[in-house]
Amino acid sequence: MDESPARLGVVYDVDGALRIAPLRRLWGRLVALLTRGPRDRRSLLGMQRVVAMPVDAADAEVFFLTALPMQLSGLLLRALRHDHYPPGTALMAGRGLFSGYLVGGGLAHKRATLERLAESHPHTSWVLIGDDGGHDPVLYEALARDHPGRVAAIALRRVFDPGDADEEPHDRPATGPPFVDAPNGEELLPLLRGALGLGAARAEPTIEDWFLTAGQRGNPATRLRPWTEGNAVRLHVHGTAYYAALAERLARTGAGDQVLFLGWRGDGGQQLADPGPTVSGALAAAARRGARVRGLLWRSHLEALGYHVLPNRRLTADLGAVGGEVLLDQRIRPLGSHHQKLVVIGTDATADDDVAYLGGIDLVLGARDDIDHRGDPQSAASGDEYTRSPRHDVQLELRGPVVRDLQEVFAERWHDPTPLVRLPWHVVPDRLHRLPRTASPLADPGPDPPPAGRYAVQVLRTYPRRRPPYPFAPRGERSIARGLIKALGRAQRLVYVEDQYLWSADVARIFAAALRRAPQLHLIAVVPRPDHDDGGGSPADVGQGEAMAMVRAAGGDRVQVLDVENDEGRPVYVHAKICVVDDVWATVGSNNFNTRSWTHDSELVAAILDDERDGRAPADPAGLGDGARGLARRLRLELMREHLDLTDDTELLDPDHAAAAVRAQVAALEAWHADGASGPRPPGRLRRHAPAHDQVRLTRRRRWITGPAYRRVLDPDGRPLGARLRRTY
Repeated sequence: MDESPARLGVVYDVDGALRIAPLRRLWGRLVALLTRGPRDRRSLLGMQRVVAMPVDAADAEVFFLTALPMQLSGLLLRALRHDHYPPGTALMAGRGLFSGYLVGGGLAHKRATLERLAESHPHTSWVLIGDDGGHDPVLYEALARDHPGRVAAIALRRVFDPGDADEEPHDRPATGPPFVDAPNGEELLPLLRGALGLGAARAEPTIEDWFLTAGQRGNPATRLRPWTEGNAVRLHVHGTAYYAALAERLARTGAGDQVLFLGWRGDGGQQLADPGPTVSGALAAAARRGARVRGLLWRSHLEALGYHVLPNRRLTADLGAVGGEVLLDQRIRPLGSHHQKLVVIGTDATADDDVAYLGGIDLVLGARDDIDHRGDPQSAASGDEYTRSPRHDVQLELRGPVVRDLQEVFAERWHDPTPLVRLPWHVVPDRLHRLPRTASPLADPGPDPPPAGRYAVQVLRTYPRRRPPYPFAPRGERSIARGLIKALGRAQRLVYVEDQYLWSADVARIFAAALRRAPQLHLIAVVPRPDHDDGGGSPADVGQGEAMAMVRAAGGDRVQVLDVENDEGRPVYVHAKICVVDDVWATVGSNNFNTRSWTHDSELVAAILDDERDGRAPADPAGLGDGARGLARRLRLELMREHLDLTDDTELLDPDHAAAAVRAQVAALEAWHADGASGPRPPGRLRRHAPAHDQVRLTRRRRWITGPAYRRVLDPDGRPLGARLRRTY
């Protein structure tokens, strides 16, 4: 008798994961799509990792089971490869597309197919993966019963009846193989790993562990590279630091140079330094010296609705008068915007001094604040509420090969042949103001700038699926969402976020899954304080309330959501958009953590991996061999020191200690305020984010009116319908 240990094999019933699914599964997807709020964690998130885990840990062979007919096997495998499942063999159990598959038939054929597979692999122990939306529970339990000892584990994704967020898993068989279930793959993964007795893989980490590959970007039409190495990255925390660096570099431009910029809004009168130059003055001076100045600003919606077409139009006229060229771009989805913030400065003579600036800081009034957060000196004189609050923000300065990729980001939009505006109420006023309507040719891109540092940088973007389509993203691009999901899937100890919104339940679901998967993981999120107290009834209140409830239900006291005030007690508007995972991977960009930024508006982000290791303990916080990287840790520590009024990193290096330090300082400041602000003010600027909508009661009005209004207008979804139904990006 052969006593050799059984090899693991994986069977994954993919009928619940395909774009075209049996009608009952489609109904389940529709129900899930319409079910909102913190109780619903269902999605296909992480199922690729669940299937790949036995392959990586035990060299398991993979079989994809489906009720589709044999003629579609090639199409099936291509679709699975496109969705980044590991290679495997198709088990086609169907006899016809319409006679069995779409109506959910095929149980007998699937059972016969599995029997033949078990007979042909007598020394294989099976890991059976699927969902509870079809035949899988009956099918897999039958195989385990008929082949005792041949099934290593059964893992099901819950599709129907999500239940309460804190409920116990479904009833498990009293006998037979281990059974695990969860509403998504991220939460299913550690349960299956534990059931199989397989530890997390400890292979030498690579860039691919964190960055998206070319295929994972999901946009084959772009010319952007997956990532570049040999870059230099410099942090500019606060508008004063960024504007000073930009003004100095613009002052050195002249003939043969090129200045390219993307923006949501442009205020020509904003001073880059005290007493100047202004944005308009610095760019116009560069144009007068012979630099080619080109810009794309969002045209914005109508002024009557409170939008900012007037300052953008003024900056366009100012630069056009001196030979610059700025286009007001309304090539968006309904209710959308262009939200990218980028300045690229290059030269024809040599690429050594080419530089790009990217992040959350636009060329706008109100952004020139500093660490004291007294506000932009020009803010008080502005009649625009958007500019008045003290503001906290972050920008990157990038040099090296990545600058060419960022030039390409600009060029793709610049060369889009779609008319800039098409609606009559946009076209007529733009013609009356004689705004340019077509783009002149850009200079051909030169060679990459030479290596300038030790950083690998990946350029991530959001573009919606639009009609007519973007030539460079015909089905849109959601690489920001995909990149964040991939990094959060590796998080173990600390995710530090600063964000303007953190609203959407769809985004919160990603963080909640990571918190449930990794029991040591902390989430520290810094957001703006709400500027109203209306009882929690606004659409934004409902949206953020759902998101906050979801992450708090998942992480308990491991989740801290905070806002910022200056030492005078005045709220600081957090406009930064950063994420640091385990002091390894960091992003800075224009995106917010909501469905709009992940799917609907144009956004731009740089993800960074640093070759340099920070050897201070803990040298490898996550324990996965990545170490702590210089820039990611430096970014987190600089921001946390500012918010906690610390001059030393000692309390902040270890994730657990950092979370405890934040909690203690926040509690001390809350107690001081509760005591009437008597006595010396405790150090620190962080307050517990406890708006009126902290606990949202889901009334009929909020379910049927307020919630849909929030999702349609404030936080719309730009994904194709299939991605929405499957809750994928």
